[in-house]
Amino acid sequence: MAGTLSIAAAVGLCAAAAACGSKTTSPSTNPVPTPPPVTPAWSDEFDGPANTAPDPSKWTYDLGGGGWGNQELETYTNSVDNVHLDGNGHLVIRASANGASYTSGRLKTQGRFTAQYGHLEASIKLPAGRGIWPAFWMLGANITSVGWPQCGEIDVMENIGSEPSVNHGSAHGPGYSGGKSITARYVLPGNAKFSDAFHTFAIDWTPGTIVFSVDGTTYSTVTRSSIPAGAMWVFDAPFFLLLNVAVGGTFPGSPDASTLFPQEMVVDYVRYRPSS
Repeated sequence: MAGTLSIAAAVGLCAAAAACGSKTTSPSTNPVPTPPPVTPAWSDEFDGPANTAPDPSKWTYDLGGGGWGNQELETYTNSVDNVHLDGNGHLVIRASANGASYTSGRLKTQGRFTAQYGHLEASIKLPAGRGIWPAFWMLGANITSVGWPQCGEIDVMENIGSEPSVNHGSAHGPGYSGGKSITARYVLPGNAKFSDAFHTFAIDWTPGTIVFSVDGTTYSTVTRSSIPAGAMWVFDAPFFLLLNVAVGGTFPGSPDASTLFPQEMVVDYVRYRPSS
């Protein structure tokens, strides 16, 4: 999530801040790694009774507030008020307001599942409104040892509620993080809004390449040659998944009188198919 603190508040920095220093090598000298053993296919269709938590064998939570490095306003909880199944095959992440206080949810597969190469997609109906910041993204599994952005970050879907037709797909690493990330925008045609219907956000990931698409339309391809000269390509490694709705922060700005609460991100499924 562009501009999002790493999983532990003590690990990583704000993506909107200056990138952390790191020993780097020239992309031209980085060898293409040997692909790892094939990871089994993985998915969550979010089937289950209404008002129950998502599968704990697949998901865990980030909890708390403190801004997450981006001056965000929400506190993340594990309450079913903020994260629950709807009983119709969907996951709901709800951002709620109580005066100037906000609660929301942030799920992750850290410690449960990682992906490396293949096709990853999620079908999501987004929330909307100024100050609302939903995302479907990934962090390098080595974040606890190397920190952010050295671990790498891939934003498959990132939206700010004041731009209801725009998705941001980004790659962050050492020397190209935060406002210097490798990023591109996909704009829905015909003034359609991501809050009006489900849309499919995906990446196709191979050694040295990440291809971003929305509803099957490719809009960005990031390769080793995309990153700054001398920077390190950090995406040939295992990554875990995240789903969240932030409120406020350096990227979307704060909610205003036009922002209606609660706002919900509804996820139909998340599916991963490894490279053959």
